[in-house]
Amino acid sequence: RQILYCGDTSLGSAAAYLAGMMTRWGLAFDYVPSDQPLRDELISSPRSLFVFSDYPANHASIALQQQIVEQVDAGAGLLMIGGWESYHGLGGNWDGTPIGDALPVTISNTDDRMNCDSPVLPQPTVSGRTHPITDGLPWTERPPLIGGFNRFQAKADASLILEAVRLTARVVEGGFEFLPRDRFPLLVTGNHGTGRTAALATDVAPHWIGPMVDWGDQRVTARAAGTDGVEVGNLYEQFFRQLIQWAAFSDTDSRCE
Repeated sequence: RQILYCGDTSLGSAAAYLAGMMTRWGLAFDYVPSDQPLRDELISSPRSLFVFSDYPANHASIALQQQIVEQVDAGAGLLMIGGWESYHGLGGNWDGTPIGDALPVTISNTDDRMNCDSPVLPQPTVSGRTHPITDGLPWTERPPLIGGFNRFQAKADASLILEAVRLTARVVEGGFEFLPRDRFPLLVTGNHGTGRTAALATDVAPHWIGPMVDWGDQRVTARAAGTDGVEVGNLYEQFFRQLIQWAAFSDTDSRCE
């Protein structure tokens, strides 16, 4: 069953990142640009995963959203990735919609964007350290940085996997000192019916993902049809592979190679 991927502007821009990586992993998907409405025929067949990233809610009718939620109830995955048109954002407006309500987070009814001019560290919670999405990544030895995210709250029955830790920097003798300023939910997982759900507050593509796009010593190239291709860090690629794999499949087997 194919993945349905909606948003991130177009395959010629930000969508080249996730589309390129899914192509690299051998995953079949259909794609809808951010400025195009979701069509009935794209929902008529069963999907393994629905991904919405920088895709406004008004491009998906309530009837189609309800059909998507029915598929999630029956075992499909649902993933929202952050951005200016994700969650509430600036024109996302997913709060109070069937898809927004199915996510494992409570979405604000006002602008929830956090554009950060100081370092923000993604850090796993105690329960998130061994989660299949975060497992095997050097969060404490080599933590990445991000540049922004959407603010939301984890629902009571959801699992908080990653937090965004904003740091305050100050000059001290001989260098700099970084102190935690505040924390926000960054990755939350849950279930809706028999389907897995996940909410990632930051983006998959610049600018919000920031330096995390280059996380890792090795370089990974990926190219989807209709794109110029992208080059990213191997740890960034591993994180998104494990995120997509967990959300799309009922087990973490080797379907994403």
